[in-house]
Amino acid sequence: MASHRIAVVGGDGIGPEVTREAMKVLHAASEVYGFDVDAHEYPYGTDHYLETGEKFPDRALDEMRQHDAIYLGAIGDPRVEVGMMERAIIAGIRFKLDLYVNLRPIKLYDARLCPLKNKGPEDVDFVVIRENTEDAYAGIGGILKKGTPHEVATQTMIYTRHAVERVIRYAFDLARERDGKKRLTLVDKANAIRAQDIWTRTFAEVAKEYTDIETDHGYVDATCMWMLSKPEWYDVIVTPNLFGDIITDLGAAIQGGMGVAASGNIHPGRVSLFEPIHGSAPKYAGKNMASPIAAIAATGMMLTYLGETEAGTAVDSAIEHLLTSGKVQSLKAGTHGTTEVGDWVVDLIQAK
Repeated sequence: MASHRIAVVGGDGIGPEVTREAMKVLHAASEVYGFDVDAHEYPYGTDHYLETGEKFPDRALDEMRQHDAIYLGAIGDPRVEVGMMERAIIAGIRFKLDLYVNLRPIKLYDARLCPLKNKGPEDVDFVVIRENTEDAYAGIGGILKKGTPHEVATQTMIYTRHAVERVIRYAFDLARERDGKKRLTLVDKANAIRAQDIWTRTFAEVAKEYTDIETDHGYVDATCMWMLSKPEWYDVIVTPNLFGDIITDLGAAIQGGMGVAASGNIHPGRVSLFEPIHGSAPKYAGKNMASPIAAIAATGMMLTYLGETEAGTAVDSAIEHLLTSGKVQSLKAGTHGTTEVGDWVVDLIQAK
């Protein structure tokens, strides 16, 4: 029997609640599909920081390196400086574990969830691959003379051939594996940000090795327009870090909102991180109101990454059934209980 060691960080706000449901589904899937799960919970988040002064120590990351995957609920709390805990935990894991692929499926389960007119599940089913370790997020920059009339703030975009090429190759490989259109679209802004010419040139060079994949190129502003007017065009998108951060949230809106969107932060063959993309929503914490659908979807992604493809597909199918059948009437907080939705997914997996 296969065994998977999972490091679990519930985090802040609704994070621990939706994580409990995700883990409940994970254990149900392990029983049905015949594998073992060894989950280790970690306390890191704002409550832990306020109690101990500890954000995310190196020893915790060293322990997580020995796991097969990391599951994260949500991070963020208004009681501390904006972005402080996110930088310490989420960015800390991404950068220190070199999780260079941010994988974001944009999949519409039911037409009623989509804000676009006359678009259905057959029109919205693509994947965005966001480079996850460079660009403006690398942290090169700072603020000079802060708070004065002469204040200067800089943040440098950085791109290396190594990082650009490896994520582009990952994207080509994924386009080849998918049952979709076999089309890969590069999204950049190389006409205005000339440093991004490294993306355009590298993409063209690598494409010569993937003659079975149709290639396409779009500037980020035009891509945002086309995602709204013609989402059915896209199959796989690869893009730099900053633009990926923006267009994936646009994609989440197209598929029904943050409450259904999940992501993977991946270094192929190594321990990787999976999470829902919604925030911590502190105002709903502890009220059993938040939808756990995105958190459960992240579990499905994690299972697929771990090689439990059948179980991952079952989780995705259960979510699809709940949304298309109308049993989950809305993803808005308070429509259904957090534990209630988790129980429904477990029941469907066990019934299968």
